[in-house]
Amino acid sequence: MSMTNTLLRSELRLPEVTDVYRGKVRDVYRLADGRMVMVASDRISAFDVILPRGIPHKGQVLSQVSWSMLQATRDVAPNWAVAMPDPQVIVGMACIPVKVEMVVRGYLSGHAWRQYEAGHRVLCGAAMPDGLKESDPFPQPIITPSTKADEGHDEDITPAGILTAGLCTKTEWETMERYALALFARGSAIARSRGLILVDTKYEFGKTPSGEIILIDEIHTPDSSRYFHLEGYEQRQRNGEAQQQLSKEVVRQWLISGGFMGKEASRCRTWMTHSFTA
Repeated sequence: MSMTNTLLRSELRLPEVTDVYRGKVRDVYRLADGRMVMVASDRISAFDVILPRGIPHKGQVLSQVSWSMLQATRDVAPNWAVAMPDPQVIVGMACIPVKVEMVVRGYLSGHAWRQYEAGHRVLCGAAMPDGLKESDPFPQPIITPSTKADEGHDEDITPAGILTAGLCTKTEWETMERYALALFARGSAIARSRGLILVDTKYEFGKTPSGEIILIDEIHTPDSSRYFHLEGYEQRQRNGEAQQQLSKEVVRQWLISGGFMGKEASRCRTWMTHSFTA
């Protein structure tokens, strides 16, 4: 597949643009009338570093999945999305982001497994019981929040740490916690109806001008979530086999094999550039 037909940077010429923010994957345009235009690029990131090459049609897939999921969960939590004028563009309400990522985990995988394997039984204030194997379900989903960094690496944080740092109020935290668990339950049901298991995902919230907490950004996409194939899951667990995934974990594992986990960005970019061009 050709890797040249990718959108790595958007350049929208829109009237009344007051601010442009380019994240790891999305370009966000704020308009003077209180709307926001979000363009999903074909960039891919891992451990908070953007890889040198994009993936054709990735942005289209992310936007279309996210739009569909936002519509399917409006009764669970209010969200920012208003219209989708293009397969890679969603228009919605501009909000003040809460600088917290609400990571919900239903299964022991990824970052949680790496911490568990290292002997930790508490992650971001959430207890992980003894006796679990990789990819086992938790007794009930847990929330392991992280800070939402404007630049650099997001960091694990506890709910108490969030309140101490003033990232949100206690009432706002309780609202986000309630929404996140309800969204995860709905996402899990949708996934199972399609032969998938929603393993873990992240939700981001913002405040409207009136102070209401609403869901923002993407939801239940392969970029923000980890999925297992439902068929054969139990057998693979019994046999101690790796689960079949739909996620960015294959990219993370490739980076880990090169000794990178997001803490030395300049070294990683040099290594990735050499790996992609070798």
